[in-house]
Amino acid sequence: MPGVARDSGSYSVSRHGTVRSFYARCAASDEWEPVTVGARILSECYSDLVLRIPWYVAWPLLIAFGALALHFVAVRSVYFPVRHPEGFWSLQAQLGATDVWLDSTDRVRIHGWFVACPGSRRVTLFLHGNAGNITHRGQRFREITAAGSSVLMIDYRGYGKSTGRPSEDGLYADAKAAYEYLLKTSRPQEIIVHGESLGTAVAVDLASRHQCGGVVLESAFTSASDVAGTVLPMIGPLLIRSFDSRRKITRVQAPILFIHGSADDIVPMRLGRALFGTAPEPKYFWAIPGAGHNDIVESAGLEYRERLRSFYESLAGRPSE
Repeated sequence: MPGVARDSGSYSVSRHGTVRSFYARCAASDEWEPVTVGARILSECYSDLVLRIPWYVAWPLLIAFGALALHFVAVRSVYFPVRHPEGFWSLQAQLGATDVWLDSTDRVRIHGWFVACPGSRRVTLFLHGNAGNITHRGQRFREITAAGSSVLMIDYRGYGKSTGRPSEDGLYADAKAAYEYLLKTSRPQEIIVHGESLGTAVAVDLASRHQCGGVVLESAFTSASDVAGTVLPMIGPLLIRSFDSRRKITRVQAPILFIHGSADDIVPMRLGRALFGTAPEPKYFWAIPGAGHNDIVESAGLEYRERLRSFYESLAGRPSE
């Protein structure tokens, strides 16, 4: 600790004095059990050290330690991965999904499922939210293929069968690896980047750097800092500063469809509206009445696939860049 390091000499003298006085008391009271002696020495030395730290040093240290602890908890709370074998892995056979394995730039192994839409050249790169894994998104596979697009959905590092641990830069690298995989068989304008919740920030980052045919953002937000502010006003934005979509979305050069539940109590719709306001044209906002954060597909019903199909068809007439 800073205060001790600056005063190492005086601490050494005080420490030895404390130990000598303790030995004297032990000799007088026959307290010579080795464990007891060791514990008492450590206890008295520690107490002496704490008492010697001035309050104007101790309080800043305590505040800094508390802030670091809160920051650590806030960052860890962004991710809620479910690793294999937890999940509904039997869903793969029901969907007719094939395994896809990717190597990220930092040698992390990424797993995903690909479900084909026969007769369609269009393919959606789906980037899911912060919880669960791809086995919890069966309905998304079904609806997107029904709307007329094949789907590649990946599990970020640390999720499902993917290796590694999640981080902001790691998620961006995972999405880039998936995008480059699709480029082997598809043209950029045939790729739709579709993000869900946290995945919208990953989608915006990817689309701001690479050409794509269109972008779909479900339950989007401006930044993780703004989301934290809805949970802990004033304090939250100080604890986490990441996933800044507001700054990046202006560089997206593709049509964007925003989808948001009007009753979303995790990512309030006003954050989606704020990001929509910053996004370039062409852009569309679809508010689903009564939908929360996790029931968009269920609340929208068949209109979900119809909206996606309409958006896909609107992209067909756009000139290739």
